[in-house]
This record gives sequence, C-alpha cells and structure tokens, in this order.
Amino acid sequence: MLLLEHTKFNNKMKFLTFLISSLFLFSGMQHSFAQKKQYTVVLDAGHGGNDPGNIGNGFREKNIALKTTLEVGRILSKNKDISVVYTRKKDVFVELWKRGSIANNIKADVFVSLHCDSHTSSAYGLGTFVLGARGNKTNLAIAKRENSVILLEKDYKQNYNYDPNSPESVIALSLLQEANLDQSLQLASSIQNRLVTKLKRHNRHVKMDNFQVLRETIMPSILIELGFLTNKKEGRYLNSKAGQQAMAKQIATSIAEYINQLKINTVAIVNDEIPIVLPEKAKKTKKTTDIYFKIQVASSRKRISTKSYNFKGLKNIERVKVQKFYKYYYGKTSAYKNIQSLLQRVKKKGYKSAFIAAFKNGEKISVREALKSQ
Repeated sequence: MLLLEHTKFNNKMKFLTFLISSLFLFSGMQHSFAQKKQYTVVLDAGHGGNDPGNIGNGFREKNIALKTTLEVGRILSKNKDISVVYTRKKDVFVELWKRGSIANNIKADVFVSLHCDSHTSSAYGLGTFVLGARGNKTNLAIAKRENSVILLEKDYKQNYNYDPNSPESVIALSLLQEANLDQSLQLASSIQNRLVTKLKRHNRHVKMDNFQVLRETIMPSILIELGFLTNKKEGRYLNSKAGQQAMAKQIATSIAEYINQLKINTVAIVNDEIPIVLPEKAKKTKKTTDIYFKIQVASSRKRISTKSYNFKGLKNIERVKVQKFYKYYYGKTSAYKNIQSLLQRVKKKGYKSAFIAAFKNGEKISVREALKSQ
C-alpha cells in the first residue's frame, strides 16, 4: 500500500513539473532557451479621451501622462534590444481591460502604467505600485482564462497534458504570479529610487495596491504616480517639458537596466546537450574570493522545505528570508562560466524565470558589478 501511494505521489510530482514548465510558455514567458532578440515593453499612459483623469489646478492628468509616456518610449526605442508598444499614442479613451489585453496578447516582458495623483490636502511626492494580494486573485483568474484557449486546439491533451481547471494548474499559476510579483517589486524599487535620488522628489515609497489595470496583466507590471497635480508647485513641474523629460529619462534608464538584467540571465544554448556542472567545492588556499554567484530558483511568501522533491530533483537548495519573502538559491561558485552552466541546467528543469544572482561579502550586488570587480 505504501509503495502504491509513493508511486502515485511521484507521478503527481512529474505531472506538476511538466505542467509548470509548460505554463511559462502560455503565460507569456520565454519557452526556448535561445536568447531573445528583443524584449517588449508596454507603456500605458493613464486616462485619455473623454476621461481627463484628475485636473488639479487646471492641469490635465491625461496630457501629462501621455507626454511623459511618449518620452519614455522615445528613449527606450534607441535600444535595439527593446521593442516599445503603447496602449495609446494620442488623446483617446482606452478601456482598462484592453490595456492589459494589449500586453497579454503580444506576450510583453513588462508593463508600465503612468499616472498623476490628487488629494484634498497639499500632499506631494511620487509613489510606485505593484499589484496587492487581493488583486492577485483576480490576476490569477485572468491567467487561467488566457491559458484556457488551448482547449480549442485539437489533441490538446496529448500536446500539453494540461487542464486549466485542475488543482495542479492553479498551483503552477500561483507560483508564476509570485515570480511576477518579485520582478515587479524589483523594477518598482529601481524606478522609485532613481526618481527620488536623481531628481530629489519626495519619496512616497513602493506600495502594493489593487489597481484594475495591474489586475489585467499576467507579466511583471507596475504603476507610477508621478506626483500630485493638486499641489501647485508639483503640478507645474509635472506639466513642464523639463519635468516630463527628466522623469522620463530616469524611468527609461531603470527599465533598460531591468531588461539588461533579463538579457544577462538568458543563456543561449547551441544544442540540447546541457552540461551538468556541480557547484564548486571551496579550494584550500590562503586567499578566497569575496565575490560569488548563485542561481535564484524561486521566490515565495511561503516557507517551503528545501528537499529535492520540492525542486524537481535539485539538491542542496538554500533558503534565505528577505523581508516577507523566501528566496531559494541553487549552487555557489566564483566562476561565471560555471554559474551559466548551472543556469542552463536549472532552466531545463523547468525554472524558466530562474536567474543569476551575485554576492560580495554576503551582500547581494548586481551581476554587472560582480563581473567588473572580477
């Protein structure tokens, strides 16, 4: 009886492993290991047409959002690796669900929505938002809806071994949502920090909220409130060409850096033979490097046992708590070539969103900084 139950468990785990691997394709994430030629950024100018947004002090949110968005896109378009798509390029009204649908249909890599805030007080400053936990439930339903289209395909069971309504599918999509949240927070923090430090804007921090436009997307997505039009001084700055260009420059720089990080973590594979490189053993030398690399396999609010059966056979998984999240790392090596090989192995296991993380003296740093130091 125990042997039968163990066999059933293994079969379920194999099915879930295959399922998670397949779902990254359906949810807009890269399926092949070949490096992408272009990454798609969808820029969303809030409001428009018969929806002016807020009109504090006579300034119109829809116009400021559009001008700033177009400037962000103009800067990003200079990068040959980035394809920019707008939800609107002129003063027209676009339904909220359509904005997300545009990004979902083209399988965008990131979605950024620009707005201006208002308040009855003299509040000022900028804030960046990611989807809150309540909104994630709706977001998950949208992902299920997007994936359900495969039911229309002939022989979908043989092709995908996938049922959009099964409990296993819900688990897999939930993991994808948490990965998106982690990446959304990464981009949001970068943009918020740049705008605050470079432009000396008042910091209203990165927050989680239940914005409808964010609920409609199934990729890393953020919403930026550039400032308060109801504050006269801030409204004048946001309405000025100089202010719009300055903010657009910092936003575009952060998005480009985020895309560069995606490029670094996407390794081209010439053939299907994936070399398995075990984590380096520490060499017995007097001097040891203080810079090393790991593979971040997953990030979750849930505390998961690091047993290999929870990570598709990967052994020696390390769990690190960072604020409210648990980060799960695989491997450790000071050689960048070795960590690239490990990344290939991890991605072939089905962890398409896994990426290389760099550390110096135990503190996380950018991969670019690590390579420059080496």
